[in-house]
Amino acid sequence: MPSETDAQGTNTHAKVRLLLALWDLGGAQQEVATGQLTRRIVPKGGKKGDFQELFDVLQGEGAIEVSKKGYKMPAKGVEMLSGILKSPDFRFRSQVGAKTANALLKWIGAGGTLGDGGTAPAAAGKGVEGAIASYDEFKQVALDVYDKLNRDYNLDNLVPIYRIRREIGDRVSRSEFNEWMLEMQANDVLQLMGGAIPDSTPDKLEDSITTELSGLRYYAKRLNS
Repeated sequence: MPSETDAQGTNTHAKVRLLLALWDLGGAQQEVATGQLTRRIVPKGGKKGDFQELFDVLQGEGAIEVSKKGYKMPAKGVEMLSGILKSPDFRFRSQVGAKTANALLKWIGAGGTLGDGGTAPAAAGKGVEGAIASYDEFKQVALDVYDKLNRDYNLDNLVPIYRIRREIGDRVSRSEFNEWMLEMQANDVLQLMGGAIPDSTPDKLEDSITTELSGLRYYAKRLNS
């Protein structure tokens, strides 16, 4: 069991690390696979069982939701994380890794919640300049991005989904991006494909689309030119 404690209560720092990792992996919008989360929080040489009590505590507090396949972060978990990070008494008592630090920077950039009396971070796309509000608007933007990437990088009509997601950025939430890309496939606008992934990295796979029925979809191919 992680041993970091402070005056705020047992394992406050471990809670922050776990909740921040889950949020960073998109857990506020969609379920995160168990293995994906544990790889982020369990140190080398450790094991998930060392953290089981922490998972149980957070589940009991309503900060995470647990299924057979993974974890989600409901609004209460986002509120808990926001409350801890905004507390003037909270400090990291030991070194944190680059992934935790980068996730914290992402949190600040997404919501501006630290030290300003704000509320939990807004969902990606909400309140962002140029935010995409509908499927029809998303379809046009996604096709424009697809055409630009395909033309500029000579991608031979197989554009990596992660590149489309990153080009659109915070104008749409992760869950809406997934939903609308799948809707474009259902409407025969795009075909989402697997195939060989010569330069894959965990973050590129994470920014692709995975479905229960079809598995990982890494490329998009335009069907109606």
